[in-house]
Amino acid sequence: MIKRIFVEKKQGFDVEAQSLVQSFQRILKIENLEAVRIIYRYDIEEMEESIFQQVVNTIFSEPNVDSVYENRLEIRKEDRLFGISYLPGQYDQHSDSAIQCVQIISGNRPLIKVGKIVVLQGKINDDALNRIKKYMINPVDSKETSLEPFVTLVDTIEEPADITYLNHFIELDKKELEKFRNDQGFAMAPEDIVFVQDYFKEDEKRNPTITELKVIDTYWSDHCRHTTFSTQIENIVFKGEDSLSLEVKKAYDEYLDSRNEVYGEETKRPITLMDLAVIGTKILNKRNMLPDLDESEEINACSINIKVDHDGQEEEWLLMFKNETHNHPTEIEPFGGAATCLGGAIRDPLSGRSYVYQAMRVTGAGDPRVAIEETIPGKLPQRKITKEAAHGYSSYGNQIGLATGQVVEVYDPGFLAKRMEVGAVIAAAPKENIRRERPIPGDVILLVGGRTGRDGCGGATGSSKAHTEESIQKSGAEVQKGNPVEERKIQRLFRNKDVSILIKRCNDFGAGGVSVAIGELADSLEINLDKVPKKYEGLDGTELAISESQERMAVVVEPKDVDRFIEMGKAENLEVTPVAVVTDTGRLIMKWRGLDILNLSREFLETNGASQFTKIVVEASKEIQEDSQSDSHSFEEMIKSTLENLNVASQRGMVEMFDSTIGTGTITMPY
Repeated sequence: MIKRIFVEKKQGFDVEAQSLVQSFQRILKIENLEAVRIIYRYDIEEMEESIFQQVVNTIFSEPNVDSVYENRLEIRKEDRLFGISYLPGQYDQHSDSAIQCVQIISGNRPLIKVGKIVVLQGKINDDALNRIKKYMINPVDSKETSLEPFVTLVDTIEEPADITYLNHFIELDKKELEKFRNDQGFAMAPEDIVFVQDYFKEDEKRNPTITELKVIDTYWSDHCRHTTFSTQIENIVFKGEDSLSLEVKKAYDEYLDSRNEVYGEETKRPITLMDLAVIGTKILNKRNMLPDLDESEEINACSINIKVDHDGQEEEWLLMFKNETHNHPTEIEPFGGAATCLGGAIRDPLSGRSYVYQAMRVTGAGDPRVAIEETIPGKLPQRKITKEAAHGYSSYGNQIGLATGQVVEVYDPGFLAKRMEVGAVIAAAPKENIRRERPIPGDVILLVGGRTGRDGCGGATGSSKAHTEESIQKSGAEVQKGNPVEERKIQRLFRNKDVSILIKRCNDFGAGGVSVAIGELADSLEINLDKVPKKYEGLDGTELAISESQERMAVVVEPKDVDRFIEMGKAENLEVTPVAVVTDTGRLIMKWRGLDILNLSREFLETNGASQFTKIVVEASKEIQEDSQSDSHSFEEMIKSTLENLNVASQRGMVEMFDSTIGTGTITMPY
């Protein structure tokens, strides 16, 4: 039997509903709207009646603030209503948290599905109803759900087909190959797909599987390998003779001198934007001017050596810091994109076994006050993006217990095309807790933490592609769903010295999923995808290989330490599963259903695809024209103009959404 209850905040506590009334009336211009009710619907299967009665008023509701209705919801005949639920395959933290809480009480994991019912009171016509639905339901991750009772909560799962070889791939001509690349939605460049075809034709002498092509596309995506910044600059021409152009030319000449000092005058190392960016640090290190720099083969977060006074005792620690950009995910799914911006930033130093203790958030948006009718086709309204992104980032940070020390949002028309979402974190750990060793054949890779789902499939390649009006409908699976509670458990586990010293090397599951997180740990690996824990059945081998489901870690341990590590993971209620072993073949192998669905040369993967080339022409700079009319403005007009600028308005409302912020949110004057 399926039990159904509805939970609604009592009057005075219905903050979400009251906020929506104001938004619908002011933003959507729904003048006849009188009130909004927000009701959460819980459908529960496989739960004993005694347990159900125990958890209704402890887990699903709070009697002092919630009203609970069983099976039937009281709605007036004239009210308009609709339901919202996540798309199949999207992680629902609300549901997952309810299941875990019930499991603590009963010892069993019931099936629970959660939906949100929106009730609109007033004379709401079909046009107004549709505008409200469009504002509230993001097709990337949600859908309008049926209001009828469920027959079962068990999802119908189609058994995935076996992964087969792509017949005739190595025989395709150039035109057919390009059509194939576009049809598959690959992020790789036309030169890359030709390079891949040549590899399978000449080296492997066989056709590839779709898994192999998807993994290659992920490995070589701009997100994972920084293709844009690694593009080789063949020639730079400086045309300008003005002062600014001459300074740029001088800086470039200094860069060439630095290259000679770092790499030697006969170096054949290509000139790239990446090399331009890092040459300053390299030359400082070459001159032994960075004595505190910590260098290792683990490069998930920058780290430096520091001395810490711990109760009068001087200790050696590692200080780590990292920033994460989630511009594309936040653009199409604001809450999840911004939440996993912070989650991803945390996971990088966390994989270095350090504890993240402070964060910063800097974002860029278009004007959120503009009329919803002015939204660019194919995009979400700026107001929705801005508000829900702030909720997503703060929700993740507040749940994991992270102080966000600075929160700033910049408003500019330049962010209309693509939002900027940046999170930065700082972390630290005693150096004696961190063991860094190169994996050797026989070592075991353990998957720690969350299970794998379809959320985040193709996220690395998705954020590396140009996007169109259809992206919001087609890119839903690319957006990861954060689970800060799971990550908090990993934090506790890794702070345990007895655990951390067992880890020879670690990677977090971000872009690329299993293929990159595990694939980067050693030069030779055999991965058993059948052992990867799943959120639900129906995932095929390719999805298991590239899913970027969050809050997972891949750790390398010696065979003798596997059982001990698993037991210590259980103490934190974390799943720990052996999924791969280090080999000596020089190849990355993935098995699914007992068959090889990926078998690639590490040497080929490390090429990062076909080399990209560009030429640069530095034009003369344009003189900046001063505003000749500025002197004619009165002081009153200048003050009014300044106060009308959204960037000098108080951001206190946003700042106060974050725990332990130090920003004041007060009005500031521009430079």
